[in-house]
Amino acid sequence: MKSFFITLSDFFLPRFCFGCETKLDLRDKVVCTSCLQNISQPTFEILEEEHENKFSADGYISFFTSAFIFEKEGVLQKIIHSLKYENKSSLGIFLGDQLYENRNTMLEEWLIDIIIPVPLFHLKKAERGYNQSFYIAKGLSKRLMKKVHTGIMKRIVFTPSQTQLNAKERKQNVTNVFRCKRPKSIKGKNILLIDDVITTGSTINECAEVLKHAGAANVYAASVAIANPLHFFGDV
Repeated sequence: MKSFFITLSDFFLPRFCFGCETKLDLRDKVVCTSCLQNISQPTFEILEEEHENKFSADGYISFFTSAFIFEKEGVLQKIIHSLKYENKSSLGIFLGDQLYENRNTMLEEWLIDIIIPVPLFHLKKAERGYNQSFYIAKGLSKRLMKKVHTGIMKRIVFTPSQTQLNAKERKQNVTNVFRCKRPKSIKGKNILLIDDVITTGSTINECAEVLKHAGAANVYAASVAIANPLHFFGDV
């Protein structure tokens, strides 16, 4: 019955893939199977190497994972742009679901208690109308069966966009811009931070430092994509 109504709806209001703009098949949701198959996924060895490069020196992130590898001008960049700048919340939920599909074993092993999307500054959120990381977290939370908490972390300082900054500038740009509003709620808990793309890891590291100092047992991170900062600086 559900398939019948989707087919009927597609006849009058056809759905198109956010990656390649072709008409979606019945089995596809918001991105076609062909586009998904053409987006590279990081191996565990890549994740280990990136964790060493981005997070091990500070020691706040126990481990991290990403569903895909970000490639500039690739189909994933187009999809993420639609999520971030075109208010396509269904894409965020879909990508959160894909994150679980690709990395469920690791995510389940972490025994997460609380999921926290990386917060936007309130003026930026008001301008955009939403936080794209919240919808990714929402999609993932349905599969992990853990609640998304948006009132624990707050971004207290407005910062310029990270997109044109190098690794050192990105780290300086996010220093002391987050605060934990409810430390009692995370004490002794395993926290999962969610972001759309991790490039240098500066934002995730800063959030994790705040959470660890507030009493979190372990802080993990997950993103839709991982970008290599040595090869890429620009508009994510």
